Amino acid sequence: MKGCNEPVKQAHLTAGMSVGALVAALRGAGAYNGGSLAEAVTIYRRMLEDTETTKFFGLAGAMVPAGMGGIVSDLIRDGHIDLLVSTGANLTHDVIEAIGCHHYHGTADCSDVELLHEEINRIYDVFLPNEAFIHFEEFMQEVYGDLEEGSVISISELLRHIGLHLKTGILAEAARAGIPVYCPALQDSMLGLQYWLFSQTHKVTIDAFKDMPALLDRCFATEKAGAFLIGGGVPKNFILQSMLMTPNGFSYAVQLTGDRPDLGGLSGATLDEARSWGKITEEGQAVTVYADATITFPLIVAATLEEMLHG
Repeated sequence: MKGCNEPVKQAHLTAGMSVGALVAALRGAGAYNGGSLAEAVTIYRRMLEDTETTKFFGLAGAMVPAGMGGIVSDLIRDGHIDLLVSTGANLTHDVIEAIGCHHYHGTADCSDVELLHEEINRIYDVFLPNEAFIHFEEFMQEVYGDLEEGSVISISELLRHIGLHLKTGILAEAARAGIPVYCPALQDSMLGLQYWLFSQTHKVTIDAFKDMPALLDRCFATEKAGAFLIGGGVPKNFILQSMLMTPNGFSYAVQLTGDRPDLGGLSGATLDEARSWGKITEEGQAVTVYADATITFPLIVAATLEEMLHG
């Protein structure tokens, strides 16, 4: 029968099996989002091992509060990210963790009115006390105070400046590695609000367009480009649209999302749709995994690194 060439292999699990072995079993089964996850590992490995590929990473959703920021910083440290685009919220929470404050395990079935009275902020089942933002404000005002009065800087330069004042986390690793971090919607975050507060008494101009020449020069110069996208929003669009001004497109793309494509939102938009815009090449390898990224992200990264280690 046409199309019936490769049978589904029944998965078998064993005690102590590695994450790579688990993904291999999913690859053999090859169905639904388990199959998509296994395909994501294949594409991501090709992206990382292709030395001609510039590796973009998009970070949306509350991933740092969920404990996923450490994976991102490790990927930067190990040279697996060349350009990072993030929401301002993730970078805010990255700074909060880096200065010694913590997010806490909470619960979603609680009284948010009681949390309000207790000065605890809720991110689904993660709690963050207001006290953390007091320390955050003190730190940020001190860091912003080190900026040269009267200077004009880009958003990535501002984020590098912050990273140089930190010892751990995403911004710290990016600053050490010389990896640019872009945050086109910086104003939509506590980092942006703290900068507004700083700007009331200081004159340092943030030029939102100053990042564009270096970014587009990189896009024009790259032989190939790969994108690993967690969620959608501004990071996803900023990464994919970066190729629109060039004759290039993305050769590899992995997207992790829980959003539906039929509602028209960018977070759920398929990567096949991106081909119609020329953002992904006609022959580009791309897959979307529809599931909670706090599950799929660590599994994909762990399995990919294991496969690369063992060849």
